[in-house]
Order: sequence, then C-alpha cells, then structure tokens
Amino acid sequence: MQIKKSPLQTIGEEQTQNPYTELLVLKAHHDIVRYLVRLDDSRFASAGDDGTVVVWNAQTGEKLLELNGHTQKITAIITLPCLETCEEKNHLILTASADRTVIEWDCDTGRQVQKVSCFQSTVKCLAVLQRLDVWLSGGNDLCVWNRKLDLLCKTSHLSDTGISALIEIPKHCVVAAAGKELIIFRLVAATEGSLGWDILEVKRLLDHQDNILSLVNVNDASFVSGSHVGELIVWDTLSWTAQACERNFWDPSPQLDAQREIKLCQKPNDVSIHHLTWDEENVFVAVGRGLYVYNLQMKRVIACQKTAHDSSVLHVAKLPNRQIISCSEDGSVRIWELREKQQLSVEPVPTGFFNMWGFGRVNKQASHPAKKQQENATSCSLELIGDLIGHSSSVEMFLYFEDHGLVTCSADHLIILWKNGERESGLRSLKLFQKLEENGDLYLSV
Repeated sequence: MQIKKSPLQTIGEEQTQNPYTELLVLKAHHDIVRYLVRLDDSRFASAGDDGTVVVWNAQTGEKLLELNGHTQKITAIITLPCLETCEEKNHLILTASADRTVIEWDCDTGRQVQKVSCFQSTVKCLAVLQRLDVWLSGGNDLCVWNRKLDLLCKTSHLSDTGISALIEIPKHCVVAAAGKELIIFRLVAATEGSLGWDILEVKRLLDHQDNILSLVNVNDASFVSGSHVGELIVWDTLSWTAQACERNFWDPSPQLDAQREIKLCQKPNDVSIHHLTWDEENVFVAVGRGLYVYNLQMKRVIACQKTAHDSSVLHVAKLPNRQIISCSEDGSVRIWELREKQQLSVEPVPTGFFNMWGFGRVNKQASHPAKKQQENATSCSLELIGDLIGHSSSVEMFLYFEDHGLVTCSADHLIILWKNGERESGLRSLKLFQKLEENGDLYLSV
C-alpha cells in the first residue's frame, strides 16, 4: 500500500524568522480556555468552560485577578468601553454564561458590578454599540441594554438555533446571524416624544444554505458572512443585498495532481469558514484547513494555502509587518509571511471558492497583455516562517501584543505567552545593568 505524502507545509528546527523563541505557560483554568480579550496594552483576560475569568499581566504572565461568579461555562466575553465624560476610567467587561446570566466586572478591582439573570436561554454573543451607548445580547431573542444593565427593549423568540453573532452597521442597524439567516434590525432610541426604545426587524437575508459560523464588518460599505459548508457572501451595508457569493469551495473539474490529492483527503467540514478578519487591503479567511487572502481593491485572491494546518483553522489574524498568524484544532500555531512573487505566465484559476469576485469566471479582459502583467506583478504567496509547538490540544484563539508577544489559549486548559527571545534577552540585560547601578556594584573605568 502506497502512503501518500501530506500536502502540509513543514519547517525545520532552524526557524530564523520566528521571533517567538521563549514561552511562559500560564495555569489557572481547569477546563477548555476559549476566549481571550485585551484590556489595555499590558493586560488581558481569559475565560472558558470552567466559568472563571482570569486577568493576566501580558508582560510577566502574572495572574492579577480571578473573577468567580458564573456556575457554568462562559459563552461570550466583551469589553465595555469607558465614557469619555466619565472621571473613573475603570476597565469593564461583560461575560455571558450557559447559566443564563450576564455579569459586568471591574477588571481593575475584580469587583462584580452587576448581574442580569432574566434570560430565557443561553446568551451566545454580545456586542457594544458605542454610537448609541448601549450593548446587545443575543440568544433565542435579541435584547438591548444600557450601561446600568437596564433592559431597554427586546425581540420575540427568533429561532431555536439562537443568535450566534452580532455586528453593527450604519443607520443604527445591526446584523444578527441566526442559523442560516441574517436578520437586519434597526434600533430606535428613546426621545422626548416616544415611549422608549424599540427594535424593529427590517429584513431577513436567506442566501445561506447552512449555519453561519462567522460574521464581520469589513468596512463602511460591506460586511462578510461565512457558513459551515463554505459559502462566503459579501453584503452591501446600505442596500442589504449580496454583492457576491460562492457556494463551492473545491473545483469539481480535474486539476493538478497535488490538488487532486488534497481533495481525496478532505472531509465535508473541511470547507467550513470558522473565522474571518481583515485589514485595509485584504480579507483573511480561514476555510477548513486552509488560509485565503482576498484583495479588496483588485477583487481577487492574491494568495492561499489550501492545507495550512492538519485540522480546521479556528482563528487568524494579520500583524502589522505583513505576517499572518493562524491556529488550529491540531494544536499548532503557525506564522506566515505574505510575499510578492513574479510569475512568467498567468496560471489558470479553478472555478471554485472566491468565484464570486470573478477570478474563476471567463474574463475576456484577462487575456490582455497589460492585464496579465498587472496580475503577475501583484501575485503573492503565503510562506511558512514559524511553527509554535507548545499546546497538546486544540488552540482556540490568540491575542497579539506588539510589546509583549503572542498569547494563545487551548483545550488543554493552558495559556501560553510566547515571547520574542531577542527582545527579552535585551530587557534582562537592561534590568541587570540598572540593578547593578542601583546597588553601586557597577564600576566604569576610563
């Protein structure tokens, strides 16, 4: 029996471009750690299935606070920005739990500010609307709250699946993902002549054929949603219509041998779009085990790794230096660099995923020499430059701190703080120099 070679990229022990050569293992949780949220430039909070929230120092890895109040797993966490007019600049977070409660915490003192226990179902997502100074909770219904945790208004029962994601769009509207549907709601604020707040269902978008797993705002003009079966849809934020959509990830027509080999080892859920993120130029999409980079201006995919990991990619982020980080169910965290490359000829692009933007369709203009030259000059590749091996189970998500490194959380109950070894060595030398100088043990000779 012939064993087929895995298409997964590998990297040796000599990872010269990987800055994360030191790590700190942080232990405080007793179950899967699913969430990380940044509090400021030097602190973050973690939460997961043990119902506990822990506040950490991102520089030292010191556990600062442990917040206990939930009796079941935490299902959502979000920061609550302070008002500019407020004298007290305490850092507040909201946590939702399967115990059907939402708690507001003061992360500077560890104090439980308030608790809401009137929910009829588990709150699966939270969102803050800064323009209206309210926050939303999504479960089997959608609720609008003020900072005092007063219920302003709510919808009726929406669906048995419940709301899984919420984003804000212009004109005091929000988009809620509920199963296969996207529901547009408009919030009506209380005025002197009105009885109070109201939330109105405006439209239901029914283009998806399976449950929506990811929903993000790309810019003021569009938002993007992705589903369990690999459907990716780009929506117009003003008209609430689909600008483009794609339903088939893998091209059914014969391709290169390497691509056929990849197809043979795919499972149905290997096309699930678990996470989306973006910057000013590109949308970064975690599709099954792969990563795709779609350029907004050129309206085409400029780079991809169809098998970036051995299992589904759960989280992806773009760093300021053209690097991309991804983590996976296989327990790995990988660093990629987006590099420009020159091609001698235009390669045929399969009519599969991202066909929506036209690069998979027959385009007469593409045959123009100038068009070919432009596309060749802007093609990019995703090159593996770092492989962070430390977790023994699925890595759920991560946070990036420019000054303090990378933080990852996992199903192995651990949090790992990955450090830039060269930077940390310099800091240790500086601290030693300062200590010797303070103790009078430092003598300089001329």
